[in-house]
Amino acid sequence: MTFDILVDSGKNKSLSLSQKITIMTKYIISLLLMASTFLSVAQNIKYTLSMPKPQNHYFHVEMELSDFDAKEINVKMPIWAPGSYLAREFAKNVNLVKAFDSNGKSLVVKKTNKNTWNINKGKASKVIVKYEVYAFELSVRTSFLDLTHGFVSGSGVFMYAENYKEKSGSLEVIPYEEFNVITTALKREKEEITSDGSTTYLFDNYDQLLDCPLEIGNQEEFFFDAAGVHHKVAMYNFGNYSIERLKIDMAKVVESASNVFGQNPNKNYTFIIHNVVNAQGGLEHVNSTVLSVNRWTYEGPTYVDFLKLVAHEYFHLWNVKRIRPIELGPFDYDNENYTSMLWVMEGFTSYYEKLILLRAGFYTEKQFIGRMWNSLNYVEGSVGSRVQPVAHASFDAWIKGYRPNENSRNTTMSYYSRGSVIAMMLDAKIIKHTKGKKSLDHFMQKMYDKYYKKLNRGFSEKEFKAELTSFTGENLDGFFAKYIDGTEIPDYKDEFAPLGLDVEYAGKSLPSVGLSISDVGGKAIIKGIRSNSAGEEAGLSVNDELIGANGMRVDKKSLDDYFRSMDTGEKINILFSRDEQLYSTELVVTNYEKPSFKYSISTSKKGNYHDFWLRKMDK
Repeated sequence: MTFDILVDSGKNKSLSLSQKITIMTKYIISLLLMASTFLSVAQNIKYTLSMPKPQNHYFHVEMELSDFDAKEINVKMPIWAPGSYLAREFAKNVNLVKAFDSNGKSLVVKKTNKNTWNINKGKASKVIVKYEVYAFELSVRTSFLDLTHGFVSGSGVFMYAENYKEKSGSLEVIPYEEFNVITTALKREKEEITSDGSTTYLFDNYDQLLDCPLEIGNQEEFFFDAAGVHHKVAMYNFGNYSIERLKIDMAKVVESASNVFGQNPNKNYTFIIHNVVNAQGGLEHVNSTVLSVNRWTYEGPTYVDFLKLVAHEYFHLWNVKRIRPIELGPFDYDNENYTSMLWVMEGFTSYYEKLILLRAGFYTEKQFIGRMWNSLNYVEGSVGSRVQPVAHASFDAWIKGYRPNENSRNTTMSYYSRGSVIAMMLDAKIIKHTKGKKSLDHFMQKMYDKYYKKLNRGFSEKEFKAELTSFTGENLDGFFAKYIDGTEIPDYKDEFAPLGLDVEYAGKSLPSVGLSISDVGGKAIIKGIRSNSAGEEAGLSVNDELIGANGMRVDKKSLDDYFRSMDTGEKINILFSRDEQLYSTELVVTNYEKPSFKYSISTSKKGNYHDFWLRKMDK
């Protein structure tokens, strides 16, 4: 189509020059957009994952890049895994990176920083990047491979082409010859499996590829339906679990969690469960999760703890993966992604994990409140709670929360536990403001509908605070200043009165030396010292070995007994070893008051929404 034909045919013959120019400009823009779309569609990214020798713990990765116009391409390995706030430097596990054109000719590859490789492709229409990844750290956030199975946490295995993270593509998985099952939330390209056992999966963009971990081996799978969602569960390794019991109980947890929002956005959901000795917890994904639990957790009191982990990670499919601070997506995989709102993401989820189990019938009212009270007293009894605000704990998770040292108990606090208590306080405020007609559930529903479904983005701290202000009906400036950005102890008696709880302070001033001692091979070793304690004043340090007290040789048990028998002001001559040298010091016992609270169920009827809080009546 020529410009003359476009503007001079038919009814357009009388157009002015300016009108013709306008039409031409629009036409050119349309052509450019079409060309851009064509180029975007033409570009192709394909990964191939293999594991020919699992006993050496190496995944082999091929990354095929087709029809990229640029003469140079940067490929990058993420430094962290979303949901786990630590720079893990996954590039450390990558061996020599090589690149070839479609004819097998080597291309020049140069590493330009810790996680970036530059490929000079020239005019090559296809680039094949090859590398190996060492995988021998079995956790929910890192990858692992041996002769029993392979686990792929994508951020530590798959590189990406810089500036092309939004590109869709495919992943072909070629399992080790003795591995027969692949479990992942990724969509299969075809249902049938090829003769060599390989399967090809499709992803919409790089974020989705990383958000769908893979379990590759001979794991046992079972299925259940709940809340209109088809669930797949993959069990790696043996344990004392009953599949029929898990189907029933996990379905109850799913239904209870989905009822908070009145909807579940997924059609399919995948659980990958590692049954091991040293449990690692869980990690959330959009339509899957990975749980690492002790293999004997499925009987007795620990079984409910397993269901609590299921509830926690499942609730994250809303809170974190869809309801989120604006900083947490789209992700910057090259740097730390800072947010001061992990107390909402993890803290609210920690509150709901217990509410979900209460509503599903796995907790009694007493057990639910008791567990919340344990969190409250843990938080208020922590020395670090008077030093680090919960907003700071969130922001500094990268450098403090995930990197604790011997002094962390004196300077940090848990945004999980503190956040859960704050969630309970806000639940009480909403219930009080609406006179028992709405709760924190309704606030979460609004955030989901507004920021995920309508705006499809995260929220700022200012927006979150404004939404809370609207829901609670009160100015929250003071609340945030004291309890989010500050370290004050709330007036729990007033805060929890709407929940039908009578709260009393229960802290007592008692004699204390402020030492945490462990038995290490029969030796009494100091593992922690409270700030401003008798032990600190005496000059003792972590890792000191305590040998004698007032002329008597001691071990951990005798020291514990001895310290418990001391009164305030009493003096103890301590003999200790530091770096194989002997020292002595005088320790003077001082008083220490650890804040704590107790509760009882209120009998008052006025302003008491206890039953509504515990969801004993219809919402």
